Amino acid sequence: MADVREKVTRLFVVAAIAEAISWAGLLAGMAVKYGPPGNELGVQIFGPIHGALFVVYGLLVLAVARVQRWSLTATVVALACAVPPFATIVFERWARRRGMLATTPAPEREPAPVG
Repeated sequence: MADVREKVTRLFVVAAIAEAISWAGLLAGMAVKYGPPGNELGVQIFGPIHGALFVVYGLLVLAVARVQRWSLTATVVALACAVPPFATIVFERWARRRGMLATTPAPEREPAPVG
């Protein structure tokens, strides 16, 4: 199970970064499209790429939420972070700092001594 957890978690991190990069490409394409040149090529290229990565990120959120046992709230926040530009990276870093992307189970703690 640890091997699956590690692979899915790593894929999630890659997808979060790739989704944010595709947002940058799409935003640049939109700037060119609606700017003075009026060229739609950037949107035609980055639109489908971003759409595919959006779906991949969403599916990986669901997979990681299951193997890492995320709460429903954390899962919904992770999914919502696919909408604003670059929020997937912010969520990934937040989740990593809180141990939500650990690739090995946390060690059991010894109970505190009584007395």
